Amino acid sequence: MRWLKPAAFAVALLPLAWLLWRAGFGSLGVNPVETINRYLGDWALRFLLIALAVTPVRQWTGWPALARLRRMMGLFAFFYVCLHLASYVGIDLFFDWAALWADVLKRNYITLGMIAVLLLVPLALTSTNGMIRRLGGARWRRLHLLVFPASILGVAHFWMMVKADIREPLVYAVLLAVLLGWRLWGFARRAQRA
Repeated sequence: MRWLKPAAFAVALLPLAWLLWRAGFGSLGVNPVETINRYLGDWALRFLLIALAVTPVRQWTGWPALARLRRMMGLFAFFYVCLHLASYVGIDLFFDWAALWADVLKRNYITLGMIAVLLLVPLALTSTNGMIRRLGGARWRRLHLLVFPASILGVAHFWMMVKADIREPLVYAVLLAVLLGWRLWGFARRAQRA
């Protein structure tokens, strides 16, 4: 299965390649700034849910090789989060830090999004084997539980941003609820056995 990680890496870059292709051919619609920002935010959230889905899917399918993709998918989630944030701060606000601060204070969905980004930063910084050894497995696992509140905040950020049609954020919310419910059920079963 040596092909699995390189193939997953290449596939994870396809959304960015597609965005660049569309930008190169001027097919980003009437509001390209909003299109770019929303597209990158959508893929950040998708990769976050994909990263959370790796363990349940591995357990359901009995395919242990999938576990090797979890860290990569989490890092791609962070990569798209950073691109989403950079497009908002750089392209939308032109690095107007006062406007950014005003948005964080005034718009609840931006506040939640920024908190989610802050929760993901230590996870990305501690994703290497060296950091796992330095922190110790138990402390590293406890720290990486931050992915759950970050995911909840990410879905809430999207839900609150959408003004009328909540069908898409509802799909993300249901998927996240299933993934979190699976983990809670597994935790309860382990606690019962102990």
